Amino acid sequence: MKIIVTNQEDLEALVKTSVVQSLDQYYKQKSRTEKQSTNLSVKEAAQLVKVSELTIRNYIKKGLIKADRIGNRIIINREKFEDSIKEVKSLKYRR
Repeated sequence: MKIIVTNQEDLEALVKTSVVQSLDQYYKQKSRTEKQSTNLSVKEAAQLVKVSELTIRNYIKKGLIKADRIGNRIIINREKFEDSIKEVKSLKYRR
């Protein structure tokens, strides 16, 4: 541990810059998480787990992934999707 002797102005400037940097990082991270929508389309879900859209549709038909149909569109809740994908992966290796 180092002990630094400094005057009041330098200390204020140091604290101010560190607070500004911390706040910038916080708001950048917050904006990234807000950009993620809570619902996914079949295409977005397929891109997220790097499988084909047909695979996602088959999992929906089998009931492995919970989805809602609004007209012709299929909407998948992101949180439920992530939970169900964990279950699908564990079922894949079970014999």
